[in-house]
Parts: sequence; C-alpha cells; structure tokens
Amino acid sequence: MALNIVESCVSCWACFDVCPSEAISSAPTQFLIDASKCTECDGVFSEQQCASICPVEGAILLADGSEANPPGSLTGITPQCMLEAMCEIQAR
Repeated sequence: MALNIVESCVSCWACFDVCPSEAISSAPTQFLIDASKCTECDGVFSEQQCASICPVEGAILLADGSEANPPGSLTGITPQCMLEAMCEIQAR
C-alpha cells in the first residue's frame, strides 16, 4: 500500500509537511513517496493528506494506479468542458 507522485508534480512542497509518516522526500527533479513508509494515512486520517492538499490534478496516484485528484476534481471543470473551451480559444 503506497501512493505515488508522478511527473506532473510541480514541486510546490505542499505535501511534504503534511505527511504523517514522513514518507515524502524531494529528489533533484520531483518528489517521491517511499513505499516502505507510506501508510496512505490509514488509521490516522480519513483521507490521504498529500492528495488532499495537492494543487495539481493527477499528480498523485493511489495504490491502484488511479488519480487521487482526477481532472476536474479541483477546478470543477469537467474534461469535456475544458476540451470545448480550449477548442474555442484555439479557433480565435
């Protein structure tokens, strides 16, 4: 059981201080979660603290590989609405 930070991470440091198991470390190019330390906050918090504070959709993956904050979850803008808006902007 462990979460994973992927390359879309912007290294904002938001997750670093909220991890109760100190499983997050910074590498030269991005943050990493040590699988041997990560408990997914089970038994401590009702939700994963790193994912709850992360400002980037899709930057943290759950143990099953799904996105903790999938597209649209933080902005309220659905992927379809975003695609339509981007097409409209590009057409100008």
